[in-house]
Amino acid sequence: MPRSVPGVRRPASVSSQLGLTERIFSRGEDRALAAAVDAGLVQIEDGLRAQMQFADELADVTARYLLEAGGKRVRPMLTLLAAQLGRGTTPQVLQAAQAVEITHLASLYHDDVMDDSQMRRGVPSAQFVWGNSVAVLTGDLLFARASKLVSALGERAIQLQADTFERLCLGQLHETIGPREGEDPIAHYITVLEDKTGSLIAVAAQMGVVFSGADESYEQPVVTFGEKIGVAFQIIDDVIDLSARGVEETGKTPGNDLRAGVATLPVLRLRERAATDPSAAELLDRLERDVIGTADEGPVTPQATAAIAALREHEVTHQTLEEAHRWAREAVEALAPLPDGPVKKALVRFADTIVERSS
Repeated sequence: MPRSVPGVRRPASVSSQLGLTERIFSRGEDRALAAAVDAGLVQIEDGLRAQMQFADELADVTARYLLEAGGKRVRPMLTLLAAQLGRGTTPQVLQAAQAVEITHLASLYHDDVMDDSQMRRGVPSAQFVWGNSVAVLTGDLLFARASKLVSALGERAIQLQADTFERLCLGQLHETIGPREGEDPIAHYITVLEDKTGSLIAVAAQMGVVFSGADESYEQPVVTFGEKIGVAFQIIDDVIDLSARGVEETGKTPGNDLRAGVATLPVLRLRERAATDPSAAELLDRLERDVIGTADEGPVTPQATAAIAALREHEVTHQTLEEAHRWAREAVEALAPLPDGPVKKALVRFADTIVERSS
């Protein structure tokens, strides 16, 4: 029997999830751009809800579940921003943004099944509420709906969606099987992030250029920006996983990924260092004994809390944060070919906002 479904919330202002108005569109000359993006986000949000209708009561409920739980809408926002390099928020841009966000939502349903996650966006995961089969089929329904949306946009959209979906699957496959013998675990991890996170953020920005009729020379800069900021975004999540601020502020229980057995970058860096550093080896032993893979063993123990705090303060976590900033800097450098103006400035501030989430 399915577990009871908790009340979910619809964000009153989508862009406020990342503080866009205050942090990205902070100057008076950017207000017209901010208004255009906010208006587009409202249309996209309404469109997403309309797309979550499948003439089946259960499918409607399960498909809307994670949508209504919130989310930052990073990908649609980037689509809208990039579109301002061309004709702005065209109907095709709105449809492309919806397709990308629905693809992202679909991947979350599947990820939670594969990771056996119990929470997503501050609510019980779909697979925890309805079971694995319903969660997988809901993800499949959403992938199908995203495919219908892109098919109406023509061959270019279909190709972009197919290429991205292929990379999402490869990223998940490589994450599942882990690094091959002799492969550097950190390089493997970064490749997984590029495929699972970077590819979808990149195509979101690319869709904005393509379907606003912007100059073709802008495509590669925004693709590179999206790839790199996607990696930075995920690395910052690894730092946030160790945050002491708690689920109300970060959306994650401290150590949630570690307890689920996810090899985050701070742990990979710690393992690398443990070969020559006895103190790192001792902390790694504590984490493997008290934290990593203990999600099914009940509440977080005091020993686990202490080990998570020690990792949070360790040099490898500061090194991870610096790496996220490096990826963000490289993302900004990729924007050099774009024309100076409010769009470019907003993208730069967006990159800054991504890496400031851990502060």
